[in-house]
Amino acid sequence: MELPKIISVDDHVVEPPHVWQTWLPEKYREKGPRVERHKWAPFVHHPGAKYENTIDPDGQAGDAWYFEDRLIYVHKRFVAIPLEATPNGEPHSFDRTKMQMTPVTYDEMRPGCYEREARMKDFELNWCDGSLPFPTFPRFCGQTFSEANDHDLGLACVRAYNDWMIEEWCEPSKGINIPLCIIPLWDVDLAVAEVNRIADKGVHAICFSEIPSKLGLPSIHTGYWDPMFAVCNDRAITLNMHIGSSSSMPAASPDSPEAVGSTLQFNNAFNSMVDWLFSGKLIRFPDLKLAYSEGQIGWIPYALERADTVWDMHEAWTHAKAMIPEPPSTYYKGRIFGCFTADRYALRNLDVVGEDNICFETDYPHSDTTWPDSKEYVEKMVTGLDDDVVYKMLRGNAINMLSLDRT
Repeated sequence: MELPKIISVDDHVVEPPHVWQTWLPEKYREKGPRVERHKWAPFVHHPGAKYENTIDPDGQAGDAWYFEDRLIYVHKRFVAIPLEATPNGEPHSFDRTKMQMTPVTYDEMRPGCYEREARMKDFELNWCDGSLPFPTFPRFCGQTFSEANDHDLGLACVRAYNDWMIEEWCEPSKGINIPLCIIPLWDVDLAVAEVNRIADKGVHAICFSEIPSKLGLPSIHTGYWDPMFAVCNDRAITLNMHIGSSSSMPAASPDSPEAVGSTLQFNNAFNSMVDWLFSGKLIRFPDLKLAYSEGQIGWIPYALERADTVWDMHEAWTHAKAMIPEPPSTYYKGRIFGCFTADRYALRNLDVVGEDNICFETDYPHSDTTWPDSKEYVEKMVTGLDDDVVYKMLRGNAINMLSLDRT
C-alpha cells in the first residue's frame, strides 16, 4: 500500500505583517499588532523559553512584533526556516544547521512560513494534504492578547486573528490549512461566545493552555472553565494544547545547557494529562477531546500505568475513586490524542499507547520538522506496522480528532 497522505496536527504559521492592520476594526489599528525592523544584539535565552531582546545598531537585522507600543516578539531562524537553509529555493537541499537562535526578517524567511500559496506548495511536495497551524506572535494559546493592557483591544485582536485564520489562511487553501483558533483566555464568557462564533464558521479546533494556572488563570479543577468545556463537548471542538502553552517550559538546573530543555519538553504534557485524568472532566463531558501537540508519546504508557496504580493503591488517602469511578486510563482511549514527530519507542508499545490515540505532525517550519522529507522519514519509521495502523497514525486519527469531512 502506498503511504497515506499525511494530515499534520501540529505546524506553525508565521503571521504575515498585514494581519491585524487589515483585519482589526480601524479604531484599534494604531495600538494593534504591527511589525518593525531593527538590528538586534545576540539574544539572551532564559529557562522557560524567555528572551532578552536588545536593539543594537551594530547587531543583526530582524523583524519584530509590537503591540500596544511594547516589543513582544522578534522572529528567529530556528522558528522560521531561513532562505539560506534551502539554497536557490531547493527544498531537498535543506540545511538544518542554518536554523539558529538569531534574528530573521520576513525577506529572509522561506515564503511558506507566512504566505498561503507558498505554504500549500511546500506541503504538497511533502506528501501532506492537511495542516493544523499554531500561532507564532499570539503564542501557542493566545497568551499575548490575554496580557493586553486593554482587553477590548485584546478581544478585537483575537477575533481578527480568527477571522484571518478562517477566511484568508484556510478557506482558499483547498483543505491543506485547517483552522485552529484562539480564545480570550481572560474571560470564560467571552471565550464561550467566541467558540460558538467560530464553530458557526465550521471550526473544530481551538488552542488552550496545557496548565492554565501557570498563566495566573483558574485551573481546570475549579469549574471556571466548565461552560467552555461544555460548548466544546457539544460542538465537537478539540482542545489543542501545545508544549509551552503555559508560558513555561520544563527545566532542570537554572544553568542547564539548551539541549536539556528541548529533551524535557514533553514534561508539561505529562503533567497536564494526569491533571485531566483525575479531574473528572472527561466523565462530565463525555465527548470532549484533548490533543497534546509536540509532546511526543513514549511517556504515555507509564503515565497511564502510574495513574491507575495511584487510583487503586492510594485510595485510602487520595479518595480519587469518589470522582473517578473507573481507572483513569479508562478515560484516555479515543479521547486524548498524543501528537508526535519522532517516537519509535512508542510505536513499539502501541498496545498501551493506543493506535486510535496517536497523530503524526511535521512541525513546519520549526527546527524539529521532518519537512521536506516527511514521506521518506515516515516510511522508515512505520516499517513492520500494519497498513490500518499506519493510516490511523498519519490520517485517520486526525480526521477523527478534528471532525474533518475526509477519508
